[in-house]
Amino acid sequence: MEITLDKKSTTEGLIKIRLTEGDYQPHVEEKVKDYARKANIKGFRAGKVPSGVIKKMFGKSILVDEINHLLSHKLSDYIKENNLKILGEPLPDQEKAMGIDWDSQKDFEFEYQIGMVEDFSYDLSSKVKVKAYRIESDKKVIDETLADLKKRFGKVSYPETSAAEDNLFGELRGEDGTVKREHAFIAVEKVDKKEQKKFIGIKKDDEIEFEINKAFTDADQIAQVLGISEEEAKNEKGKYVLKVATISRTEPAEINQELFDRVFGKDVVKTEEEFMNKIRETIAENYKRETDHFLEHYIEDYFLDNTKINLPDGFLKTWLKATSKGEVTDSVLDKEFSGYVRGLKWDLIKTKIADDNKISVEAEEVKNKAKDLIVAQFGGPAIAQQLGDKLDSIADNYLSNENGQNFMRLYNQLKNEKIVQYIKEHITIDEKKVSVDEFKKIVEEHKH
Repeated sequence: MEITLDKKSTTEGLIKIRLTEGDYQPHVEEKVKDYARKANIKGFRAGKVPSGVIKKMFGKSILVDEINHLLSHKLSDYIKENNLKILGEPLPDQEKAMGIDWDSQKDFEFEYQIGMVEDFSYDLSSKVKVKAYRIESDKKVIDETLADLKKRFGKVSYPETSAAEDNLFGELRGEDGTVKREHAFIAVEKVDKKEQKKFIGIKKDDEIEFEINKAFTDADQIAQVLGISEEEAKNEKGKYVLKVATISRTEPAEINQELFDRVFGKDVVKTEEEFMNKIRETIAENYKRETDHFLEHYIEDYFLDNTKINLPDGFLKTWLKATSKGEVTDSVLDKEFSGYVRGLKWDLIKTKIADDNKISVEAEEVKNKAKDLIVAQFGGPAIAQQLGDKLDSIADNYLSNENGQNFMRLYNQLKNEKIVQYIKEHITIDEKKVSVDEFKKIVEEHKH
């Protein structure tokens, strides 16, 4: 057997594997004997089928299987032994393979196209400076959060006639009568003050005609009402008709121990002062998640802009098309290839940082992450107390579902968090205090 690498460039190459009869024939003969022992063929006793019969009936398929098996292992071993940092998978030369005469040929030659990434370096030091923002929550935000919690955990009733604090549910039609949403929802208090009177004093089965861009001045509200993206909502105009099916009203909950327990779990806070402090902590934590997420974008931008990585673009395009079952075409590549390359480079940088600094994730950490996720999804700290020891078995079941994909998803998420945290600890982060509105403007202006 002879394996060679023909490097076309620093990032693309051709692995050639030459096989002689002596390389594969012993494996073929062993497989023929195995077939003979197990075959159940009419006219022959079990385990007594002559090798000649097996070769005549299955010889070619055995030969192909054994050579493919041999090639797979030798190709993998060669890549590992020569420390080739390949991208994707080796692509076999299909045209060359199609020309093989499996009936008479004794010696074979196979070729595999590979894409490689050169070794690269990155700067992970205090010299690296990245911007970050810290949102300061003012009294207005705290008051709005408290009002929202009181309403969310309040008592719901269904009045006959709508008022300014009510919610309207029903079928939403366009001006031409086409049903846009069967179950639309409008919070009257979110409607522009000048238009609110159209939504007050309404009863079940009444119809309200309104202009969407006059009733709502914020794109996020239009998006929520119409069930479209915020980007689409920015250009949305025209008249709509809401046929009211249900009117709901929520009487705000009182600030007492029952509310404390429903929001944060039983006996986590016991006084109004503790409750307000916990709200402030929660708001700060929520904003921190947003700013941390945005900081990751800045970190990603910095390393992509300042880390030189040569990639085999030609091979990658060929590989993506060859392995996509027809879903990736030239037109798709024209639109999405730059984004794919960006993601690939960032993954390569993070992987190298993890390898260089021995950043890893243990199975127990993944399980704890799953438990946190389950608790968050099913009501917060209160549910954890109710479940007790059952939480462990629920987490195990969740991680084993979907053939372990849930485990790998959380594993990758945790590893990414560890890598990003390691980066943050070794670079200089210039933090600036901003208001909520200022931060929203910064996010809007930031585009990849």
